[in-house]
Amino acid sequence: MTNKHMRLVETRGTGGPEVLHIVEGPRPSPKRGEVSIRVVAAGVNRPDVQQRRGLYPPPPEASPILGLDVAGYVKEVGADVQGLAVGDAVCALVNGGGYAELCCVPAVQCMPVPRGFSFIEAASLPEAYFTAWNNLIWLGRLAEGETVLIQGGTSGVGMAGIQMARQLSKATVLATAGSDEKLQVCRDIGAHAAISYKGPWDEEVRRCTDGAGVDVVLDAQAGDYTQRQLDLLKPDGRLVFIASHQGPTAEVNIRAIVRRRLTLTGSTLRPRPSDYKGRIASELVERVWPLLEDGRIVTRIHQVFAFDDVRSAHEVLDRNDQIGKVVLAVDTAQAEQRPRPQQENVSQ
Repeated sequence: MTNKHMRLVETRGTGGPEVLHIVEGPRPSPKRGEVSIRVVAAGVNRPDVQQRRGLYPPPPEASPILGLDVAGYVKEVGADVQGLAVGDAVCALVNGGGYAELCCVPAVQCMPVPRGFSFIEAASLPEAYFTAWNNLIWLGRLAEGETVLIQGGTSGVGMAGIQMARQLSKATVLATAGSDEKLQVCRDIGAHAAISYKGPWDEEVRRCTDGAGVDVVLDAQAGDYTQRQLDLLKPDGRLVFIASHQGPTAEVNIRAIVRRRLTLTGSTLRPRPSDYKGRIASELVERVWPLLEDGRIVTRIHQVFAFDDVRSAHEVLDRNDQIGKVVLAVDTAQAEQRPRPQQENVSQ
């Protein structure tokens, strides 16, 4: 491999993990406002699986390479970038391209690796925490002392949401999961009640809230869950979708939405402009990073795979076995290292 090329994961067609191939390709160069990152570790996320299946095409300007969050060292700094230098240890929400040895990203979407975190741990953060912040804090407007239901509490977004709701909003948190082990993990990280979605979960939510219901629901299912969740909302409640795994359409009672002043909303973060994501990055570093660094919020790594074993990483998500995040060790020699503070780093 020449110094003009890098290793990356190429998706040949659509389908199962077998469409993923390690190949060589040209190294990207940062544009104005961007940096390139020498990727040490990369998160594996549900949107990667959906893109592999042909169900989540990347935005027109995004890299077609899978991968939405990375951790590593700044390799090159583009024009008009301030606050970052070659050698800085960062993690970042990227618009695509994470499954590669080098990845370019708008500089405003980069955040320092939290103090004491390894690159593997740092790579588990951006996609989950950006998504949870955008949907729970910004769109869901979760306020202090409210009650929130988080569907899928042991996903990366679910675990981030449970902990942020407890630590930042002092909310009462209910979470759903599909096994006894996952239900216990929800409790361990702060859920006041953990409910199996394999049973009458909406009835259990009513029981846990003495019939009052919840102020906010964060959901990735939609479909026939939709009206059941609307029925659980208190007046002025908010239902926020981040996906629609149960189906893209639903029949809902509009009259009840109007009468009870409910909000039904959702988002896809990937197509949003970099300045929007940059504002989220700034708020995460200010309000969430200190909680990660002192252990009040934790990240859970389900499994780490070598870069060459990317198919096995996707198989875990296909089976829905994961509790927390699956991560690729792109540079196995450094993936478990905890980088020094930025002022002590040397150029890489």
